[in-house]
Amino acid sequence: MAAVTDFDYHLPASAIAQTPASPRDASRLLDTRDGSDHRFGELASLLVPGDLVVVNQTRVRAARLHGVKRETGGAVEALLLRRIDPDRWEALVRPARRLRAGSLVDFGAIQACLLSDPVDGIATLSLEAAGDIEEAVERHGEVPLPPYIDAVLDDPGRYQTIFATRPGSAAAPTAGLHFTPGVVDSLVDAGIEMAAVDLEVGLATFRPIATESIEDHVMHSEVFEVLEATAAAVASCRGRGGRVIAVGTTTVRVLETQKEPGGLIRPGRGETSLYLRPGSRFGVVDGLVTNFHLPRSSLVVLIAAFMGPGWREAYHSALSRGYRFLSFGDAMYCERGGVT
Repeated sequence: MAAVTDFDYHLPASAIAQTPASPRDASRLLDTRDGSDHRFGELASLLVPGDLVVVNQTRVRAARLHGVKRETGGAVEALLLRRIDPDRWEALVRPARRLRAGSLVDFGAIQACLLSDPVDGIATLSLEAAGDIEEAVERHGEVPLPPYIDAVLDDPGRYQTIFATRPGSAAAPTAGLHFTPGVVDSLVDAGIEMAAVDLEVGLATFRPIATESIEDHVMHSEVFEVLEATAAAVASCRGRGGRVIAVGTTTVRVLETQKEPGGLIRPGRGETSLYLRPGSRFGVVDGLVTNFHLPRSSLVVLIAAFMGPGWREAYHSALSRGYRFLSFGDAMYCERGGVT
């Protein structure tokens, strides 16, 4: 069994990016195959004609709500993780110790009732507002930035990818933040196709590993969708001998959840709690564009599973060369080197 300490490394605060690169594609891109340094705008030069680049097109919901407990006037914060059905939401609530099933909270024009006692800070809520509830959340909520970002984001749109469509995520699929229309054009001009999946980024992606053994970590489920067109694009890529390049760990998890023999995927919508760790078998993804992740996180564990032991050298090299880490940081390109 692997210990969580096997996926630890020293991340100085100075290496954590507080603001996004400007323009987006000016961020750095480490090619882990040879250690060469690039700008993200040069991504096409790292790939080959016939490859297929797959992105996560989810949009970050204005999921952080600030309000007061109706009975006491005490401050309450909720981070909406996902919409379970039209009437119920899963949320991280604070202060959880002062909230119970039946508690009423006013988030401005949004009224909430806790339907369950919080467990590990997570509760089920009902939300009500005049008109459409999703529109009310977008008006009265705020886009949640990770807790390690202290700077104020002048343009909330910089925490959305250019592919973002339907709101659903509590955090951005950050590897996609580097893309610009110019990067997309350069890929297409180089004979590289693009496709998209949708995974609503939630607790499974950003909750840290709190167990001593990584095998004891429990992944929460996240909603995903793979369209027929994306499954067809993967099949076409395989037919021409191309490689599937995932943008971000969320995209990896969707593709590997839906894998079929021969490196194909099946379309569909559902929930995934897939936990990729050393020893996991990858059947779809050949290459990965990803940011640098927090120590002891399930994301680092996934990178180690995909790359093999070389992940640590890549991280060490990036730190020693001044790469910026985490959500607004730089990126790296790597290829499958773990179990196949």
